[in-house]
Amino acid sequence: MQRLLIKGGRVVNDDHSQVADVYIENGVVRAVGLELKPGSPTELQVVDATNKLVLPGGIDPHTHLQFPFMGTQSKDDFYQGTKAALAGGTTMIIDFAIPQKGCSLNEAYEQWRSWADPKVCCDYALHVGVTWWSDKVKEEMKILAQEKGVNSFKAFMAYKGLYMIGDTELHAAFFQCKQIGAVAQVHAENGDLIAEGAKKMLSLGITGPEGHQLCRPEEVEAEATLRAITIANSVNCPLYVVHVMSKSSAKVIADARREGKVVYGEPIAAGLGTDGTHYWHKDWPHAAAHVMGPPLRPDPSTPDFLMNLLANGDLSVSGTDNCTFDICQKALGKDDFTKIPNGVNGVEDRMSVIWEKGVHSGIMDENKFVAVTSTNAAKIFNLYPKKGRIAVGSDADIVIWDPKATRVAHAHIVVPENTLVMYQGLQNTLLNISNI
Repeated sequence: MQRLLIKGGRVVNDDHSQVADVYIENGVVRAVGLELKPGSPTELQVVDATNKLVLPGGIDPHTHLQFPFMGTQSKDDFYQGTKAALAGGTTMIIDFAIPQKGCSLNEAYEQWRSWADPKVCCDYALHVGVTWWSDKVKEEMKILAQEKGVNSFKAFMAYKGLYMIGDTELHAAFFQCKQIGAVAQVHAENGDLIAEGAKKMLSLGITGPEGHQLCRPEEVEAEATLRAITIANSVNCPLYVVHVMSKSSAKVIADARREGKVVYGEPIAAGLGTDGTHYWHKDWPHAAAHVMGPPLRPDPSTPDFLMNLLANGDLSVSGTDNCTFDICQKALGKDDFTKIPNGVNGVEDRMSVIWEKGVHSGIMDENKFVAVTSTNAAKIFNLYPKKGRIAVGSDADIVIWDPKATRVAHAHIVVPENTLVMYQGLQNTLLNISNI
């Protein structure tokens, strides 16, 4: 039997904080209270958490590890990516199994399981992508939900010709999600407008990373967000909008929530920690390293705006869209920005970025921090209260966080070689240990 006692820390959940000890047996919380004395001290490991915070482990609901995409594969495999997650205080990730058009959802799910199961260092789950529509897709969604426990399916309104589906298919997919009790997810950008905008930029001789931002302005994200919410609401299906990157899209989600629509918005660490002015950086590898879809926004007030909406509940969850590519991979698009693999890092830095930009700055308190980094995701994806909470019976996915220590984000052993760190130089809180 493995026995652990965390003594004297401030236990922080989404709804309250208390100074308490936490007693753990075999990876499960067995007691929370003051001055716990759990029987014999034999084989009892004691961790002193005095003056530190004891938090539920982070849940990153949006990663793409070992992802075949845009002519290459993301640099982080499931070992490297989950190792980085744990180093940053995240004890569970939810990745995406994404089939090619015309291919089986079940087979994609099994493929991703075969990649992940031998390598993961922490708990994980899978969303499944809906990249085309047929009776077979409809039936496979039902099988995945009932037999494999998949409770979220992602549709793409962008990546025309690759993953994008139209409004009729969106309506059918959202209706099936409602029927099987799943959450519908959406990448909300107008893929047709992006395709036309990219042609225009290239015809004007704009081939660098700035063209990526110029052909995907805020309007194409906001329009698609409103359209997705409208379609989901028409079939009474809960909708989860991944990687909310713009002020205008965030406003659409906030307005919908005020109208009583069930919609969740997910800003990501990159959008909360930096902005899109990097696309005009004179160093091409630096600019290209920030290319992702939807793009970071050049308005420098965007990160604070998104953080404020995350703090007040208009946006619900924080993810990363962690999909790393090294400099050589990004160089696939050195003469054409449409060929730069889309993706950035973040799984290691998410919690520190949100603490620094959210809590340390005074925008949110420690309880809201736990909500947006762990608890809300656990509730949305049916993991709560095993995950996202420190309470009797919960999994002991626990982080001990030192709110007074600092670190500087830099490329180190957990980050893949030749991969630019998005938050390089950002000084932020250091977590002490994680994944108890």
